Amino acid sequence: MEPSWWLPLLGFALVTCGTPGPNNMLLTSAGANLGVRRSLPMLFAVVGGLNLLILATAMGLGVMFTHWPLLHLLLKGVGSLYLLWLAWKLAWAAPPGTQEASGLPNWYQAALLQLLNPKGWLMALSAISGFTLAGQQYWASALGVQGVFFAMGILTGGVWLLFGASVGRWLRSPRAWQGFNVSMAGLTAACVLMLWW
Repeated sequence: MEPSWWLPLLGFALVTCGTPGPNNMLLTSAGANLGVRRSLPMLFAVVGGLNLLILATAMGLGVMFTHWPLLHLLLKGVGSLYLLWLAWKLAWAAPPGTQEASGLPNWYQAALLQLLNPKGWLMALSAISGFTLAGQQYWASALGVQGVFFAMGILTGGVWLLFGASVGRWLRSPRAWQGFNVSMAGLTAACVLMLWW
């Protein structure tokens, strides 16, 4: 595969993985509340879940959305409700050290978000339809897409974790933590608007 194939793929993966969205809001909150090391399971759950979507799409599962548009609408509805539930959990998460930040979503809830995230499905559909090659190069290119998205997801997700951890160092009072958690919850809830726009 030529550099003319890799470079646009890298750019697409950087933009789709690195821009603000529900995954990156969760990672920022986790980094601030738990620190980078304790948030690594959530990072791998987000990136792993997203890569499962890419693999499922490469295997043909994404075609269902074009054949059954109602299924896509149902996914958007369920995904929106799940995002709002995660935002609620973020808003009411306890500050670190009080109740072990037990109100934060955990790694398997972050992984489940990928299956219910219409933005993730659209990204997977776009990546597979836009960057896989025809014929005998199909699976090699599909695995290339997956590898790039895994690496870029770890890189950009790690940046969001570090950003959250650095913000967490500035938050000293329970009130400041509550304000931060509510802000992250509001941004996560606002992602629902992106799904319907």
